[in-house]
Amino acid sequence: MPASSSESTAPIRLVLADVDGTLVTQQKLLTERAIAAVRALGEAGILFAITSGRPPRGMAMLIEPLDLQMPIAAFNGGLFVDRELSTLERHPIPGELVAPAVELLESFALDVWIYCGADWYVRDPEGSHVAHEAQTVQFEPTVVKSFAGIEDDVVKIVGVSDDHDAVQRASEAARGRFGEQVSASRSQPYYLDVTHPEANKGTVARWLSARYEIPSEQIATIGDMPNDVLMFAHSGLSIAMGNADREVQRASRQVTATNDQDGFAIAVERWILGRG
Repeated sequence: MPASSSESTAPIRLVLADVDGTLVTQQKLLTERAIAAVRALGEAGILFAITSGRPPRGMAMLIEPLDLQMPIAAFNGGLFVDRELSTLERHPIPGELVAPAVELLESFALDVWIYCGADWYVRDPEGSHVAHEAQTVQFEPTVVKSFAGIEDDVVKIVGVSDDHDAVQRASEAARGRFGEQVSASRSQPYYLDVTHPEANKGTVARWLSARYEIPSEQIATIGDMPNDVLMFAHSGLSIAMGNADREVQRASRQVTATNDQDGFAIAVERWILGRG
């Protein structure tokens, strides 16, 4: 069961939130209540940052309405950018692992996407979830016949399938084959993200902690997917969304409402700003 809020006595100085399934609704929209909650954090002197498997351009639409000032951790921490989307730090996948990783994902019948620098490459523009992803990140992919020659500066490889069991098996196989050479985790039930081993949300929490000299016990994290559990472990207050699966909820201290019920804003109001 999640721990009670009384167990976290240190004042929260930084909130780190996932985006899809957490900060935005299922329709990928920011609610007025979520915007107001982020504004209230700023007024209380509490820093706010976001991290996501999205590319930087896929989070650009959040910068103005939320008045984001903190570094943005794209690709689960594979690339840190400022509010102008200028690169602060990057963690590409070792080039010699790109082709083997693609081959492994394909062996589980997953469609494969590659994010290289600012570009998104797909081989089938009609493939599973391509149109959905383009709508989410608000730009179109570059269509290529082959991924051959795309090995340098690859920050994320994505395996995509609506066979969620296949995605889970591919995740386990990637960790078994590559070990600590890469990070492999699901960012959605139908997405498996393969990134540099330092490109994970736990590293994002540690990076922000070091950069702003904020101890982990004064960080709050909010998320809904297994890859968010890594940042839960590096925060004093971890909050799972109501739409998260049971294992994610069990890994958190608190559970809020779903993302379609303003669960992010409720969590901020109740456990961080103390209005509950």
